[in-house]
Amino acid sequence: MRFDVLTIFPDLFGSVLQEGILRRALARDLITVRLHDIREYATDRHRMTDDRPFGGGEGMVMKPEPLAACLQAVRNDGDAGPVVLLSPRGRTYSQRVAEEYAGLSRLILVCGRYEGVDERFRRHYVDEELSIGDYILTGGELGAMVVIDSVTRLLPGVLGCRDSAANDTFSRGLLKHAQYTRPRVFEGSGVPEVLLSGDHAAISRYRFLESIRETLARRPDMLAMVRFTAGERKLLAREGLLEEVEKAGARAT
Repeated sequence: MRFDVLTIFPDLFGSVLQEGILRRALARDLITVRLHDIREYATDRHRMTDDRPFGGGEGMVMKPEPLAACLQAVRNDGDAGPVVLLSPRGRTYSQRVAEEYAGLSRLILVCGRYEGVDERFRRHYVDEELSIGDYILTGGELGAMVVIDSVTRLLPGVLGCRDSAANDTFSRGLLKHAQYTRPRVFEGSGVPEVLLSGDHAAISRYRFLESIRETLARRPDMLAMVRFTAGERKLLAREGLLEEVEKAGARAT
């Protein structure tokens, strides 16, 4: 998969792309990340990419001409992908959106700055606006990094364990169960015996129920989107959790 990032600060991406899973995915050509400096497409001698807003007001606004010229150059290089503007006005990013993007062959991410981008660029060139949360950052670069990281780990062959992405928190709509590793006893606290039993069916049931309890305690709103199998509903009823789960889901909707 190819990511194209339009930004005035391409150097911000350096360390993120040179470590861990992203570095390995790049080395194995599972992803390509191309950084495009918007300033290179500014035509004035100061390479200005922003100016004061018409009508007055605080801050600066990103100019449409350098943005459009940069995007046009990116689009001319290979098959076009959707243009996503990182913006607090966009739809909220989620695991479902990450999965949607992971099905693409190319994604173009535009990093907004200052008070935003000129509306004419947004209207004529942007396919979608995306927000990574209800808070304000100094620019869209951190949001673009979040998208690249979360989408990359969903691509085939990126993670060492084939089932890692499928079993992550949010993949199904449940928080993940607690995890344990060596030593078996830490500061007087042991590991739940079922995890040492070797009974994979029992372990699976235990982890499912722990995920339910974690979600009920921390994010009950998520349960409105979860669909349970008949066997899972039977297990929840046996553990006295079904009614609580159904009530939480009903409240969330």
